[in-house]
Amino acid sequence: MKIIVTSLFVQDQDKALEFYSEKLGFVKKEDVPVGEFRWITLVSPDDQNATELLLEPNNHPAAKEYQKKIFAEGIPATMFGVADIRKEYKRLMEKGVKFTMEPTEMGEVTIAVFDDTCGNLIQIVQK
Repeated sequence: MKIIVTSLFVQDQDKALEFYSEKLGFVKKEDVPVGEFRWITLVSPDDQNATELLLEPNNHPAAKEYQKKIFAEGIPATMFGVADIRKEYKRLMEKGVKFTMEPTEMGEVTIAVFDDTCGNLIQIVQK
């Protein structure tokens, strides 16, 4: 068994697509109409056949509540791995990404957390 798609609730699919592609550098893989919403997935530019990130609309009340509560508690919705966290932090800061935690060493890993402007905190990690 293999993870092929993981989803992230977003408040606005268009805004999320713009942020994740233009600011973070992910590549759009799928963008298919599904009723009033779309099936939008993105992949890492370094491995376009790897796990896809689905930008899932948070239109269901449970999804909205979940997203609000974990954000309010400062809990990242997901985590992305980076090779050089300080370099990535600088690159994202230059693109206007707002961090809630700058790179911080935690044992054998270094983490940082940013706001994706779509209702989520996202953690990046360097192992």
